[in-house]
Amino acid sequence: MAEWGKKRNGRGAVTTEDMLEAENNRLSDNLATKVSQLKSIALDIQEETEEQNRYMNGMDNEFDSTQGLLSGSFKRVQGMIQSGRGNRKLMCYITLFLVAFFFIAYLLMEKVLTRS
Repeated sequence: MAEWGKKRNGRGAVTTEDMLEAENNRLSDNLATKVSQLKSIALDIQEETEEQNRYMNGMDNEFDSTQGLLSGSFKRVQGMIQSGRGNRKLMCYITLFLVAFFFIAYLLMEKVLTRS
């Protein structure tokens, strides 16, 4: 067994510098492996972040278009409410029709469910 700090001459002799160099090479290889793994993880995180940003931008665009659609509908309903009596009558008729439609649909569904 070689002793640390002493040099041996001859065949098969291992010097302290050789042992330290071998240990440094092993540690540097381990470090290089860990750095490579960290780089891979960092690239995966970057890719996932970019994908999530694209998704969020798409959602933002969808919300903007929905907001525009709803605001336009709201303005039309407001205009209809603020207009003359004729539109109020029409709105009452539409409301009564919808209530009657849902009531009849409820009665039909009740009959169908009680037969089963």
